[in-house]
Amino acid sequence: MYKFFVLLWIIFTLVSCGGKVDYSPKPKGYNRIDLPPHEYQQLIENHPYTFEYSKSAIVQPDTFGKSEPHWIIIYYPDYEARIQLTYKPLNGDLTKLQKHIEDAYKLASKHQVKAYSQEEQVARLKNGKKAVIIQIEGEVPSHMQFYVTDTSRHFLRGAVYLMEPTLNDSLRPVVDYMKQDCMHLLETLSWK
Repeated sequence: MYKFFVLLWIIFTLVSCGGKVDYSPKPKGYNRIDLPPHEYQQLIENHPYTFEYSKSAIVQPDTFGKSEPHWIIIYYPDYEARIQLTYKPLNGDLTKLQKHIEDAYKLASKHQVKAYSQEEQVARLKNGKKAVIIQIEGEVPSHMQFYVTDTSRHFLRGAVYLMEPTLNDSLRPVVDYMKQDCMHLLETLSWK
């Protein structure tokens, strides 16, 4: 009986090891990120603007030391991501408008140390407004920044920030998700 089990073990070993095994290194993989479908709700807080934002997000006041009234954060807790919105009233002052536009470009250019490309485009939105969108590629915390204005009363600047220190290739689905939410925000934006 013992000889039978030894013979069976030898046969099993020979049969199971018969295939060629590939021991070459595999490419690095990233965790799968499951994103919810895009669903939106209306901003109901008292600001000089309104828009639709993601139901996956929470609206918070901006608590940065220099924050002003009507500055808010749209926070995505599941992804440690946020859209920071800074609002500036213009009161018909074109000098203010020019200064805010210059500040928007200055803030976007701070990412050029780690960015390998920065693309600017003027988007004509379905709601009739125009927005300047700056898309930044590379290992940067902000992949998209934008501003929109009516040139006389309102100026709104936004920036998408990812707070995870992971390589951006692994966060590409979140970046694309956030960009789509920003475009929806801009498409539904209206001034009060």
